[in-house]
Amino acid sequence: MEMASARRRARQVSGDHVVLLSACVVLISVTLLLAAAVSSGFGAAGLAGEIKVVVRTTSAPAAVEDVDGGRGYCGEDDRDSMFVDGEWVRDEAELRYPLYQSRDCPFIDVGFRCGENGRPDDGYARWTWRPRRCTLPRFDAKKLLEVLRNRRLVFVGDSIGRNQWESMLCMLSSAVPDAEASVREENGSPITKHKGYLSFRFLHHNLTVEHYRSPYLVRRGSRPRRAPRHVRSVLQLGAMDARAPLWKGADVLVFNSGHWWNQDRFQQLQCYFQEGKKLRLDMSVESAYQRAMDTVHQWVQKEVDASKTLAIFRTYSPAHTRHAATNGGSCAMETLPELNRTKISLERWPGTLQPVFGGLDSEAASELRVMNVTLMTAQRRDGHPAVYNVQPSARVPVGQRADCSHWCLPGVPDAWNELLYAMILTRYV
Repeated sequence: MEMASARRRARQVSGDHVVLLSACVVLISVTLLLAAAVSSGFGAAGLAGEIKVVVRTTSAPAAVEDVDGGRGYCGEDDRDSMFVDGEWVRDEAELRYPLYQSRDCPFIDVGFRCGENGRPDDGYARWTWRPRRCTLPRFDAKKLLEVLRNRRLVFVGDSIGRNQWESMLCMLSSAVPDAEASVREENGSPITKHKGYLSFRFLHHNLTVEHYRSPYLVRRGSRPRRAPRHVRSVLQLGAMDARAPLWKGADVLVFNSGHWWNQDRFQQLQCYFQEGKKLRLDMSVESAYQRAMDTVHQWVQKEVDASKTLAIFRTYSPAHTRHAATNGGSCAMETLPELNRTKISLERWPGTLQPVFGGLDSEAASELRVMNVTLMTAQRRDGHPAVYNVQPSARVPVGQRADCSHWCLPGVPDAWNELLYAMILTRYV
């Protein structure tokens, strides 16, 4: 009996050893596979050519609070590039998205109110961006209002920048119960496509959220003397917009430019480029854009107090207007992000995608941080207003002009502002 018991115990110990050995083999194999994947660059987003961004639908909640695996929070100075490498995840479990409803936000231009304008689906507002190599903090409007108390948040750029600005107004006002009474435009101006600026003050927090319309960021001037007759106006590539002095006192300053930088638009405006006193009739749009962004960078270095102001450049937001003349815009009828990444290439949006801000020195480069949204935004052909850019009563049955440049609200600009939120927290908290 004792010998039999001893044999059973020996077999049990031997079996346990086999199980343990098998587990070790599996663990070592997984480790080797992961190491091979990392060494081959798997999962890293490319900055040129094909967009290396995966979009997937999942019912698992997104990681938002815990910093696991040593990834760190997105928004830290050395993690800005990590925004690029990520995936769009549909919120199926937590139902946190959208972060607000357009009907509850009085600050949205009618052209961005897609749901109220009759768009039948709402899936475009339920996607969130999840970086792979850093963790986004969960957006908290009340916390952001407190962080920005007695501060200025300023957006400068084109109408896509206004799109993002209106998104931020809605995200912040969602935490203000009496927003219609306590959030006011300082000059009584309505939100619309405008030529100047708008400034909304959150009275309870003494916070202003401002937008200055400056599509090129540099100064547009009249026709120089002795210029050829076909020249109607010029972009003075070495001079900032005349209202730039109003921006430099901001606590958070967000630039964008790119939507207006295309050859067709310049030909339509009969607008050419000027450097100093020299008219550059043969200068390419790409070269002019980079020269203008150099001017922006130099202005930030010289005029903006980096100890006070967080200065950010948000990169180009791709439009999806190919073949718009034949089908009302290539974004029409789209209800999902582009799942096949091989169909998207940066070659579709040449020239204005990624300005270089490192031409001065490393210290200056850190004074203007880059929020790279181009890759992630190129996936979102489903997020544009398309034909739902006007109220139903104003829509024509056939031939309604589609908007495949701007974005529905709530929608894609909310994701940009979640990235901005992360950058603000790491600066001021």
